[in-house]
Amino acid sequence: MAEKMYYWGEEKDQVDPEQTFIEFKAKSDRTRESSRAAAKMAASAPQARLTEVENREEDAERGGWDNKLDFLFSCISVSVGLGNVWRFPYLCYKNGGGAFLITYGIAMLFCGIPIFFQEVAIGQYLGAGGMTLVGQLCPLLQGVGYATMTIVFFLDVYYCIIIAWTLFYLISTLVNIPGVPWKGCGNWWNTDSCYDGIESIEKSNDTLYSNTTMSSVNSTRNTSIPHHTTPVEEYWERRVLGITSGIESVGGIQWELFGSLIVGWLLVFLIIRRGLHQSGKIIWFSALFPYVVLFILLGRAVTLDGSYKGLLYYVTPRWEELMSPGPWIDGATQIFFAYSIGTGALPALGSYNKFHHNCYQDALITCVVNTLTCLLAGCVTFSILGHIALEQGTEVSEVVKSGPGLVFLTYPEVVLKLPGASMWATIFFVMLLILGIDSEFCIVESFITGVVDNWPDLLRPHRKKFTIAICCLMFLLGIPMVTHGGVYIFQLMDFYSASGMSILWVCFFQTIAISWIFGAKKFCDCIRQMMGIRLSKFWYICWVLFAPVIMAFIFVFQCVQYKPLKYGSDYEYPTWAEAVGVCLSLSSMIWIPGYAVYYVIVTPGSIKENILKGLQPNMKSHPKLPKGEKSAVMPMSESSAGLITKNHSFLSQT
Repeated sequence: MAEKMYYWGEEKDQVDPEQTFIEFKAKSDRTRESSRAAAKMAASAPQARLTEVENREEDAERGGWDNKLDFLFSCISVSVGLGNVWRFPYLCYKNGGGAFLITYGIAMLFCGIPIFFQEVAIGQYLGAGGMTLVGQLCPLLQGVGYATMTIVFFLDVYYCIIIAWTLFYLISTLVNIPGVPWKGCGNWWNTDSCYDGIESIEKSNDTLYSNTTMSSVNSTRNTSIPHHTTPVEEYWERRVLGITSGIESVGGIQWELFGSLIVGWLLVFLIIRRGLHQSGKIIWFSALFPYVVLFILLGRAVTLDGSYKGLLYYVTPRWEELMSPGPWIDGATQIFFAYSIGTGALPALGSYNKFHHNCYQDALITCVVNTLTCLLAGCVTFSILGHIALEQGTEVSEVVKSGPGLVFLTYPEVVLKLPGASMWATIFFVMLLILGIDSEFCIVESFITGVVDNWPDLLRPHRKKFTIAICCLMFLLGIPMVTHGGVYIFQLMDFYSASGMSILWVCFFQTIAISWIFGAKKFCDCIRQMMGIRLSKFWYICWVLFAPVIMAFIFVFQCVQYKPLKYGSDYEYPTWAEAVGVCLSLSSMIWIPGYAVYYVIVTPGSIKENILKGLQPNMKSHPKLPKGEKSAVMPMSESSAGLITKNHSFLSQT
């Protein structure tokens, strides 16, 4: 009997398997042909063994994983990024420690893990990933892909600032060997308010000799030494940033940071240009090295006096904090940020699995490792904060300003307590630099690939020139953030452009497209067809109910109970800066409704017909690349797995 190809309920003649996007093989008979013609078929009925996937598995030209562990290791590598080591502790401290962990845990259980698995699985099932994936499932919501690219662009711009800060610290440490520049209060950038912990110990010892009871020692220590600023804090604010009073007065350029920014972008471009990220040894080193450093620092941090005080603050909920939107919006978006949800990276990872690979186990392991990495970084940070609070005789919540530079206040503090401080400082900042460069080149490549593949005829022949142009543009846009008031602009970008409401908005509509419009039940059938497992009702309920409802609730809560953004606990952003931030969010969010309106108006037919058509999956055949033409690079965000060379399947769409 002749073979027929089934495309979402439509019967078509046999075609070149290398030119199909997704195909189902089944032997033709009249009964099957009539039943498959029904719309209800739509990629379900796993019992019919419509396993077309031999074509995709046997495609020798397709890029893929050498073995099953490659995919798992690459997913775990997603966990080792700045989102875990830099962003999680600062958001946790900003939102009251334990209160943030509650919202983070809720978002992880009902949104993060289910959506992570959903993205990987849909990428594996369709053999595709990237910015038009949602548009394949629901053409009306193609704007989700454009919104994603806008968010990734903003992320590219301000992420390299963290690399510039790290390079500043690393170079300063190397120049000042065998010491570190943030030790002591006798430097030209220090003020009279500088409080040196070493000097305080000497004062406490003097008090010990002049008093006969331990109570008098403690009393003298707490009353004679007022809470001021630490040398580490003054080095960060006055030496590295040269910080101004607010975003109203950004001041001039901090030229040393400007030079560090240039070096940072050169490193990112050279890595993209030379493909160093595809080296297996570099991948393993960049994934495992941060854990080694973090565990060493954790071992020292938890043995510091007062560390228990910080850890207690870390895990103790302050219930009143949950009445404000801050912990909810930050907790939810940190999950999406750290898991790389909504960036197109996870479907890209999944698309290189074999069709029957069990990505269910990999997704769970990855999410657990991701969360444990965040918690590990949090333990190190809050142990140090507790130690500083004990030395200053103050509360943990008042130790330092809660800004995006928290990692540059706590980790340099703990290396002072280690023998060979300059060596450990160098190791830590090399680790942070690896994480930063790794994260940055992945998301830069993600943006470049997304744009090139939308205009392949125009841009693909000039990809190298386009990459240089994009890197230069992003460098120029980052210059305002290396001014003396640049950290205020940086925090504004971090909160409004690539997280917060914008990422919630994108992830909400992506989940709606897959779970409601495409159908969660149908998606469960797809998973059973791939992996031979029947998912519990928990996953179905999360995809259909919990995840969309939680995201919608947090989004509405943030809008209704809106509070102006603050830097630390004192500085509140002016109204015009808030307006700029909202515009940054809207610049990505507007793509989704905007494209839907555009689709309904431009597509031939009545409005009702176009809406109904836009809600139907539209799986298209994709022509293969001409022989000899090199394919583009598939990006992965926040990963140490590197970028994978892809074949002609998805990103070669014209």
